Amino acid sequence: MRAWRVKTNQEEIAFEDAIQGRQSQILEHDIGDFVLKRADGLYAYQLAVVVDDADQGITHVVRGADLLDSTPRQMHLQRLLSLPEPIYAHVPLVVNTHGEKLSKQTLAAPLQVDQPGLTLWLALDFLRQQPPPELAQAAPRELLTWALNHWNLERIPGVRVLPSPTL
Repeated sequence: MRAWRVKTNQEEIAFEDAIQGRQSQILEHDIGDFVLKRADGLYAYQLAVVVDDADQGITHVVRGADLLDSTPRQMHLQRLLSLPEPIYAHVPLVVNTHGEKLSKQTLAAPLQVDQPGLTLWLALDFLRQQPPPELAQAAPRELLTWALNHWNLERIPGVRVLPSPTL
């Protein structure tokens, strides 16, 4: 079996990312025709995520900036299938001193699961939400309540990567 591809065109696909600002691609030029169903018979990520999001009624997609370039492909499929387009927000990735995304593959230190409140506080601080220092040792429920009441998307830097904070 051969892979199935979707035909692209010269139409500019543009959108306003809630964090990264205006984004655009011309798929035919920037990406080319892309796979919908792989040669092994499995459906490709782009189609699977579009159908799954529509089926679940997803209205907002918040994910890492490493997936920003996939968004126009997903929007192209949403339009072809007459599916709703969610609002997108791509948060900066945490990278090491070599500019690599923190992960097991890059030997990043694991999160401190025995200190969930501190880990959550650090995440909020990384996203520039300005959690009060006195909440650094708070229980996760208290921090989440604070975050829900003080969340400000505009504080998150509109960049694709941010260096890992020194812990």
